[in-house]
Amino acid sequence: MPDIREITDLSAPELDIYARLSEGQLLHYYEPDTGLFIAESPKVISRALDAGYEPVSLLMEPEHVEGEAREVVSRCGGIPVYTAEARILTELTGFQLTRGVLCAMRRRRLPDAASLCAGARRVAVLENVMNPTNVGAIFRSAAALGMDAVLLTPGCSDPLYRRAARVSMGTVFQVPWTFFDRQQCPWPERGMEVLRELGFKTAAMALKKDSVSIGDPALLAEERLAVVLGTEGDGLAAETIADCDYTVMIPMAHGVDSLNVAAASAVAFWELGKR
Repeated sequence: MPDIREITDLSAPELDIYARLSEGQLLHYYEPDTGLFIAESPKVISRALDAGYEPVSLLMEPEHVEGEAREVVSRCGGIPVYTAEARILTELTGFQLTRGVLCAMRRRRLPDAASLCAGARRVAVLENVMNPTNVGAIFRSAAALGMDAVLLTPGCSDPLYRRAARVSMGTVFQVPWTFFDRQQCPWPERGMEVLRELGFKTAAMALKKDSVSIGDPALLAEERLAVVLGTEGDGLAAETIADCDYTVMIPMAHGVDSLNVAAASAVAFWELGKR
């Protein structure tokens, strides 16, 4: 039986993880052990459970206990299930819940970049992509269009942040990913070395005079390829572009000079993921 607990006191300390702690604070909640993240909506929570993430508690509207969240509740065992009407949940969390369900879950330790990519043939590298919506959209494209893994520089938004995971439709729990370690594997210096040691060629998505078309036969023929995408607005750092084996452009029409990084990722993964 689920452990249903109706919310009567918005200041209750057990609700801090949903109401009063930032996602950065949740990241360090059990430091030095792994922290927490918040998954939103039954679909996203289900995919996190499928991937083996451990639930800590649930927060939802009462009707969802036997409604949309019924399967999620049954899979989470005897953890606390906090309930309140939508108006109260909005007041508590500061936003309107998608599908009326949140789940606090334990993070897992991330693998190092080399072990993550050891068996991969196509990987995406995100350099300082700071918008969680873009990170989530890129993961969804990576899952759908054949990327084996995603690597992120420390300047990127965390894929487990609530908005990123929700926008990804839970695919952040399906595509293997990790951050380049700031000390052990700084990007681009050591990060590039790791990719080359594993046999990857690197393709910087950038508009330069020497860029090759995304349909270039030599590019498509590469056995192992890392597609490198840059931050919103400024794109990839000049140092990163110089270090890559290819500089690649998506041909444009009607005078458009570039695409949003999430849209560009979908085009690049579709074309370069073919093998």
